[in-house]
Amino acid sequence: MSETITKVETDREILEEAQANGPAATLGAWVRLSGPGWIQSAITLGGGSLSGAVFLGILGGFNLLWLQLVAIAMGVVMLSAISYVTLSTGKRPFREINSHINPVLGWGWVLATVAANMIFLMPQFGLCYGVLNKNMGLFEGGRTAQVVVSALLFLAGGAMVVLNMRPGLPSKIFDLLLKGIIGMIVLCFFGVVIKLAMSDAFSWSAVLQGFVPDLSGWSQPTGQLAEIASQVAQPYRDFWTNKIVADQRAAMIGAAATAVGINMTFMMPYSMLARGWDRPFRGLARFDLCTGMAIPYILVTSCVVIAAASAFHANPGEEFLSEDPAEMAKSPIYGGAEKLLATRVLMDKEQPLEIPEEYKVDATKESGEIDNAKVIANMLDPKSGPEAKYQPLLDRMAKLSKEEKTLAASLVKRNEAVLAESLKPLLGEFLSTWVFGLGVFGMGFSTIVILMMINGYAFTEMANVKPNGTVHLIGCALAGLSGASWFIVWDGDAKTWLSILASSFAGMFLPIAYVTFFMMMNSTRILGKDKPTGISWLVWNLLMIVSVVGAIAASGVAIYDKLTGAGTPLPLKYTVLTIVVGYLILFVGGFFFRSPHDESAAGEEVAEAS
Repeated sequence: MSETITKVETDREILEEAQANGPAATLGAWVRLSGPGWIQSAITLGGGSLSGAVFLGILGGFNLLWLQLVAIAMGVVMLSAISYVTLSTGKRPFREINSHINPVLGWGWVLATVAANMIFLMPQFGLCYGVLNKNMGLFEGGRTAQVVVSALLFLAGGAMVVLNMRPGLPSKIFDLLLKGIIGMIVLCFFGVVIKLAMSDAFSWSAVLQGFVPDLSGWSQPTGQLAEIASQVAQPYRDFWTNKIVADQRAAMIGAAATAVGINMTFMMPYSMLARGWDRPFRGLARFDLCTGMAIPYILVTSCVVIAAASAFHANPGEEFLSEDPAEMAKSPIYGGAEKLLATRVLMDKEQPLEIPEEYKVDATKESGEIDNAKVIANMLDPKSGPEAKYQPLLDRMAKLSKEEKTLAASLVKRNEAVLAESLKPLLGEFLSTWVFGLGVFGMGFSTIVILMMINGYAFTEMANVKPNGTVHLIGCALAGLSGASWFIVWDGDAKTWLSILASSFAGMFLPIAYVTFFMMMNSTRILGKDKPTGISWLVWNLLMIVSVVGAIAASGVAIYDKLTGAGTPLPLKYTVLTIVVGYLILFVGGFFFRSPHDESAAGEEVAEAS
């Protein structure tokens, strides 16, 4: 008898005995046997969650704390649904979806999962490198350092994956290491917030109010920025408001997408099947999601929002507010706001800026209109225009009102190093550099490990082979190599923020999984006698409908923004539209290609599952 079978039988005996002894004993057994929920936690606490939480704090202060609470609650509902289906049938969801629901949904789910793994691993590698290089200052930057650090992360992540693939002591060591990393992340960020609270950097009453859902952030600025924007005269008020709302909406979608991504929906059922869990473990699975995934996620992301809001919300810094262009340029956020401020200056029709002809070189369109973006590039970038920046423009930018500068600062993307630096006066050198840095590093590394694991499972499903073999290793390695190439594809200063762009795109695919799980929970073909009925059916469906509608709404806005956004190149717009329309056509056709339902076979499946 294999070690895996022996262990699952032991776990089942522990669980059944505890259930016979009452709720207290059951709770103790659940705590002892938890595992897959912590794996989910390691995925969701990554660079996307960090960047989303920081930006939410910058834009909304404490007012958007509720968003991540709601997003993770919706995710728990849908992951609980796929857990229920998987543990009730004991079968791999991908095959069940293809046979009984729609093969287009099944293949869309697995392919979107692989794509998300490949994309999201890049910023996680970049995030870890940025922490070691900038936050902790452990080494000088450069291509050699990027290659060495990426190789070490790949090898360390691969070693963790191999531990998980081996039954017995190695997999138990993996569980302990993973829980230790998650625990370190929670303690690091919680310690940061406690120190901020002791420094009177924020009010606990304002924090608690932020957990009350408020949808106004979808259409207007929130927090102190709403009041500041109201003090700006038209038409400039609309200019700033539109940009803040657009970024706020993108951050909200990104935060929702990183709370539970499509690759997380793939990992949960397969991590349970790998442990040998079945019907008696259904309650444990829901408990595991709440305690292992939801609670750490809420604690960490809330702490990051509180830290970012305390440091940055409506607080651009004295240097940035200076009316001296040279002093203003010393601000760490000046480079991110420069073009935005220049665009605002060129909007002034009452006192238009005089622009010499040499700055208009190559800036005239075929229609005769002046391309302001090109003019601004010429005036601000000596490499693309004359040898020096245009001083009158810099003077006008520095003379803009405090309110407009504050709004501009709220739109600047800050990376984890800037946040840590800004917290030094409140936290001190050790906490801001090492404790905060370790927390961020743990977020990136734990996600690297789990995304590699997910890709291995996805490859085994596509090849229809058992996990933990050669195909599994190839899938894990390909994902890791994709992530290790980050310095070629994802190079840039604000590496943390690159993940929020990928989050918006991944959000378009999340409804694929949610709609699929909803259909599975209502399928007699799949669940047979285990299909919920009565009050249980009503509760499940009400919770799932809310989650599905939320995911579709977020996805719809993400697609709309991609198609209508001024910054989206026309070829990319056509690409997104083609993917969406093409998938919908295939989705409808997929219902005609699923396997025919055999009542006798379904009865046998239910009997076997029992």
